[in-house]
Amino acid sequence: MKRRDVIKRLTFLPIAGTVVPLQSLLAAPFEEYNLPLTPQNKPMPGLHRKAFVMDGHTHVMTRELLMKTDIGQRYADGNVDLPRAKEGGVDAMFFSVYTPENYYPGRFEIKNTFRVVNLAVDQIKKNHSMIELAFTASDIERINKKGKMAAFLDLEGGYDLHGDLNLLRALYKLGLRSMQLTAHNTTNAFIDACNDVPTWGGINDHGKTVIKEMNDLGMVINVAHASDDAIMQSVAASRQPVIYSHGGFRKIVDHPRCITDHAAKALAAKGGVIGIQFGSLFNNPKYRAWQVAQKISRETTPTTIQQSPLDTIEEVDKLVAKEVPMNFRGTIPDEYWMHVDQLAKVIDYGVNLVGDDHIALGSDFDGGPELPHEIKDISDYPQMTIAMQKIGYSDQRIKKILGLNWLRVIRQVTEGKG
Repeated sequence: MKRRDVIKRLTFLPIAGTVVPLQSLLAAPFEEYNLPLTPQNKPMPGLHRKAFVMDGHTHVMTRELLMKTDIGQRYADGNVDLPRAKEGGVDAMFFSVYTPENYYPGRFEIKNTFRVVNLAVDQIKKNHSMIELAFTASDIERINKKGKMAAFLDLEGGYDLHGDLNLLRALYKLGLRSMQLTAHNTTNAFIDACNDVPTWGGINDHGKTVIKEMNDLGMVINVAHASDDAIMQSVAASRQPVIYSHGGFRKIVDHPRCITDHAAKALAAKGGVIGIQFGSLFNNPKYRAWQVAQKISRETTPTTIQQSPLDTIEEVDKLVAKEVPMNFRGTIPDEYWMHVDQLAKVIDYGVNLVGDDHIALGSDFDGGPELPHEIKDISDYPQMTIAMQKIGYSDQRIKKILGLNWLRVIRQVTEGKG
């Protein structure tokens, strides 16, 4: 037995002598399972405990940067810290470092990006007993064999609105191995964002140059938050598979942050992967209809965005800190509050559309999603395995969606192995 499996077994204490037939598991309500439990009395299927589990989008470091906290310590609020990630059976995560729109008007995006990436590297080193930085798929596997989680750095938000290649190369040398092309929900100098006014009709020539540079470096290209045309053109321009780290499907919820069927098919045809975000906004049509009817405007950017530039980055920090932790804080009536079975339906829609080699999970924990009833934080990750078991998915299919699909793309891009 691998050391990782041993540690997972020690972390999540089973109830002695419990055997649960799969047929009974699929038929029974969650509370009727006699599943092995974590120390927090949460169900932990054996499949989840043994599988490689990787989240494609978790927000980290904004809190640590602004509140001077340590991700290795358990927080009383928010969705993500390393102790809870371990309890959720998570083996690796796209460690998403975030530069939101607040930093753009004063052109502080470069300074913020570099300090938050540096902080991520420092926090990973500080918590080396639990987590290590990975640059390749082989690194992830090596780290897991030591019983630790692996962090794969992904940037969300503009590293430089102009797209300076020298800055991109410097970030690569710091350890960044994945990057979203858009400046979050803002169109930058080379690619259109889905929530902004289109400027380039997708991507321009410099956008193609950025993509080529990322291909040459061996960086994963992330098209979450990009416009439909930008996704299609980025996939066409890239020599490597492209990922869509977190979102939903436009056919299920008509929201610009959800991917269209034709873009999803193009991305999958190139070998890419689509990560299903855990929020109602992108996955629950009942919630979206209620939201529209109530004239509630909740997009994915913080409510405190300052359009005119502030004088110092410290002033911007104080503004952003008002949103930390960046969780959904509203109230949803029970009839519009999503359960994990709806997420399973979204996953199944994606599998039927593009195949099970191209669907994964990108929770967006601590990024503001309206999480389903059964999931309060990353320690509840096993609920996704239970939800997929309930719709009759095979163990192999579930393993692909839980993490193997992310691992395959990372291996191909960073190691040149298809």
